[in-house]
Amino acid sequence: MKTTIIHNNSTFQIDLSKPIDISIPLTNDNQNPIAWYQNAPVIEPVKMGDWIGKVSEGKSSTNFNNIFFNPHAHGTHTECLGHITLDFYSINQCLKQFFFTAELISVEPKKVGEDLVITKEQIESALGGNSPEAIIIRTLPNSESKKHLNYSNTNPPYLEEAAAIFIKEKGIQHLLVDLPSVDKEHDEGKLLAHKAFWNVKDVNQVNEDARFNCTITEMIYVNEEIQDGSYILNLQFASFENDASPSKPVLYKIEK
Repeated sequence: MKTTIIHNNSTFQIDLSKPIDISIPLTNDNQNPIAWYQNAPVIEPVKMGDWIGKVSEGKSSTNFNNIFFNPHAHGTHTECLGHITLDFYSINQCLKQFFFTAELISVEPKKVGEDLVITKEQIESALGGNSPEAIIIRTLPNSESKKHLNYSNTNPPYLEEAAAIFIKEKGIQHLLVDLPSVDKEHDEGKLLAHKAFWNVKDVNQVNEDARFNCTITEMIYVNEEIQDGSYILNLQFASFENDASPSKPVLYKIEK
């Protein structure tokens, strides 16, 4: 179903019948990715006395589950600057628009000492002068194991501060990565890429020119069949009043 959309005074044609979901579903088994030293999510029926909220148990007419999870640790999630600030800011209040021009790029992080780092030069080269509203970074190699890894204490790749500054200075508002964080796992709480991207100079008293409407989405997965290039991004998330929410970024190839 092809449709024409008008976005920021530009016209794009996309096919709504061909969504490209780059989120990782949340499960309660060993297939779910994990980060930040947490256990797997828990999805289980409510139990009240001898009543169990599960149709197959024969004691309920409905399936009625409780779910325990951490947005940052258990899969695809979108976060606002409230993730790192003393004052509370909610993703549900910071993000009020949901369609954006986006560029998908593939980058092989560079070895720097014991780390694998995504550099400013790599991002600048891959963008090729484009200035989208959102950038989606697929790291290479791109094994499907990304959808199931336990990232805790593995020192995953991350963005150097200069790369985050470059993305900010390009005016890119939404950063999506297939990593558990844009920052180094053990960085003594510096969070250099987070702070640079959101232009947060002091987490205790946020500056007026901090980027309140900008987001970081982590732990996506972009399979090999999806080509680098320009897309329309529909950034969907649950309406949590929290610094982050589980999310479902969906791409649409620009047809025209």
